[in-house]
Amino acid sequence: MDFTLKQCEAEQLPEILEILNEALLNTTALYEYKPRTLDIMETWFTKKKQGNYPIIGAFDAENKLLGFASFGPFRDWPAYKYSIEHSVYVRYDARGNGLGRILLQEIINKAEEQNYHMIVAGIDAENKGSIKLHEKEGFEFCGTIKHAGYKFGKWLDLSFYQLILKSPANPVED
Repeated sequence: MDFTLKQCEAEQLPEILEILNEALLNTTALYEYKPRTLDIMETWFTKKKQGNYPIIGAFDAENKLLGFASFGPFRDWPAYKYSIEHSVYVRYDARGNGLGRILLQEIINKAEEQNYHMIVAGIDAENKGSIKLHEKEGFEFCGTIKHAGYKFGKWLDLSFYQLILKSPANPVED
């Protein structure tokens, strides 16, 4: 599959919305019930820009978005400033071609470039594909919160994985 990686811009929001809503409605990748709106995604995009958080997209030859990855704060308190939580979403008809792995690797690279130290992945405990992907990239299992969510008529367990990065060289407490 041919594709190009680049930063997503506001004009990709409808495609990002479509990818997220498909996952939201059909999978346990998001513990949400109602589809997001373009207004919600515009606020999301603005917060990403303000926080200098990348939104890396994989684009086909016609510049259609095949998938994207991003990260944001893990927790909002100051001592967590070197920790982030990420997400990776691949369009339903582009899954199984290795794009998730490439997007995950790219987001890891961006995290190191921005001097983060730890990346968290919150993954539905039954999502074996995502768990396997993260383990292949060096993420380690940290624990499971049982019955963290309720969707599709059943309780969902949320597993956490983390990757420790080499950065920053000189962390500070400010």
